[in-house]
Amino acid sequence: MVGAFGARVAPININYRYTPAELVEVLGDANVTAVVVHDTLSAGLGEALTALPGIRTVIQVADASAAPLLPGAIRYEDALAEARLLPDDIAPSPDDVYLLATGGTTGRPRAVMWRNGDAVIGCFDAARDVQSVEEFVARLRPGLRSLPTAPFMHGAGHWTALRALLAGGAVIIPDTPERLDPAAVWSAVDRHGATLLLIVGESFARPLLTEFDTGRHDGSTLNVILTGGAPLSAATKERLLERLPTVMIVDGFGASESGGQMSIVSTAGSATSGVFRRRSDATVVLDADRTRVLEPEETTVGWLASAGRLPLGYLGDPDRTRATFPTIDRVRYAVPGDHARLRVDGSIEALGRESVCINTGGEKVYAEEVEDAVLEHPAVHDCIVVGRISERWGNEVVAVVSLTPGSPAPSVADLSTLLGDRLARYKHPKAVIVVDEVRRSPAGKADYAWARAVSTPVG
Repeated sequence: MVGAFGARVAPININYRYTPAELVEVLGDANVTAVVVHDTLSAGLGEALTALPGIRTVIQVADASAAPLLPGAIRYEDALAEARLLPDDIAPSPDDVYLLATGGTTGRPRAVMWRNGDAVIGCFDAARDVQSVEEFVARLRPGLRSLPTAPFMHGAGHWTALRALLAGGAVIIPDTPERLDPAAVWSAVDRHGATLLLIVGESFARPLLTEFDTGRHDGSTLNVILTGGAPLSAATKERLLERLPTVMIVDGFGASESGGQMSIVSTAGSATSGVFRRRSDATVVLDADRTRVLEPEETTVGWLASAGRLPLGYLGDPDRTRATFPTIDRVRYAVPGDHARLRVDGSIEALGRESVCINTGGEKVYAEEVEDAVLEHPAVHDCIVVGRISERWGNEVVAVVSLTPGSPAPSVADLSTLLGDRLARYKHPKAVIVVDEVRRSPAGKADYAWARAVSTPVG
């Protein structure tokens, strides 16, 4: 990505698990003309290329698989040997484009277009309010040693890495980068003195906690554990802080269409979840019709939105761009699709995506709110909450859970006792489905489509 920026090429991240058919759709929609691919993944790309005549250059990176070159492809080392610096008069510009492919959690994947100058601040968190080169240099953090466990094919991973590089710090890559390997992560933390560890919610935190409890790791160099892309419960934060009491846990909230929006900071003895501090006054809550900004005394549920430095829109999708980036009172906002409630003190309660909102008996239930509560049960290792068709309620709340080893499955009554007065009765699960493993993306995001299929009786 850094090389692409330097060459004035618009980089776009591609999920390495996509099938050839999915590659055709995503690469075609983004009008991709060049692809860099490892040998291991070249066969799938080769199948897709027959339907992608616009791709003129394929650069293939050697790896242990020793796959042959695709027809017309060139080796990375050969391309590097032929590279030349661009003339000074076509140096990179803040108006160059960075494309961020979404993961498809709000529908089919699409490419979000950012100006580099806006992405550097809104996504990579560098040079914010800096007025001079000297001030930028003064803010560098050469002691930052960042270890992103989220894969670089997702924004959470490469945003964190680029933040470290732009701060003058270092990026640490675990020995097993293609999947979450808790032992490899903790080994890398201790071996390289990581000061910041990026994780993605419960599906990363819990295996890391299990491995840490083996006693084989130290972790004392860590100052910050940053979680983003999926919620992290207060109970799990407390477990992390019990083992690493000097660490600060930062629960970041943002989207491909908005950049970073808000955060929760937890330290030993003060772990919380769900209520976020706004990054700036540019993060607001809009009313249900997306026509005005709500005031703190208005505690109705609305839409989380951001103003300021925003993407240009979705590549090749003007209708979706207009819907996601409305202009209200001459101010342009990004509205990625998250429900939220503004509190009297100015903080924001995040309620989850519209796409996973459950309408049960006329009441709206936000899946992430219930998941956060269910995860406090000691027998529950991981959880996704979905709605399924019900004759009585229209839709009913169902918890799809995996269990902590050796624990019996909790009953509906057990969960209702746990949730007690914390959540209204209509939010309590009406059924519990136990699975061997809760399915999530490599970036840790819940696979709600899978969970709905699992929760629906066959026949």
